[in-house]
Amino acid sequence: MKKISWLILLGCIALPASAQIKVGDNALAFNTQASLGGKSFDYSLKDSLKKGPVVVYFYPTAFGGGCSIQARAFAVNHEKFAAAGATIVGISLDDIDRLNEFSADPQFCASKFPVASDTDGKIANAYGLTVNEATAGRKDIRGVTVNHGSIDRTTFIVGQDGKVAATIGGLKPAENVDQALKEIQKLHKQG
Repeated sequence: MKKISWLILLGCIALPASAQIKVGDNALAFNTQASLGGKSFDYSLKDSLKKGPVVVYFYPTAFGGGCSIQARAFAVNHEKFAAAGATIVGISLDDIDRLNEFSADPQFCASKFPVASDTDGKIANAYGLTVNEATAGRKDIRGVTVNHGSIDRTTFIVGQDGKVAATIGGLKPAENVDQALKEIQKLHKQG
């Protein structure tokens, strides 16, 4: 009986840590390798927030069908996000070599914003997102095997104060970008 009670107590304590962060929560200030224009660098959310709000979007994989649509939509709308004072960073489980290709590709990220590597899923998990390892082995739009799992497409709008101002999930890739832009523009108007 004591063992069962102890396990139940541990389960209750662990639940909040795995719950998706919500509006008003502090966003995890992460540091990781990222790529912009095919060149890797050390990305810091804390440093990016010094410039203004950040659109932190998680996506399943570079060169994935929907992921490519989403990256292209962010690239095409990059100036609108910048006009509202925001920067963008995409996060996936891809390694930095794959992200170097994706970030520089003129059909996708087009060197407009960085994409960051979360190969162990720790950043995704800290945001309350689950890594689905069952998707490893799928092929991307180029026919290349993807050697990692995936993360659900979810976007967090992080205000300059480091708090989550909006979360966006359950939308098609282009709709996700449209909603992120609306949220950033709304945040910009609020000053």
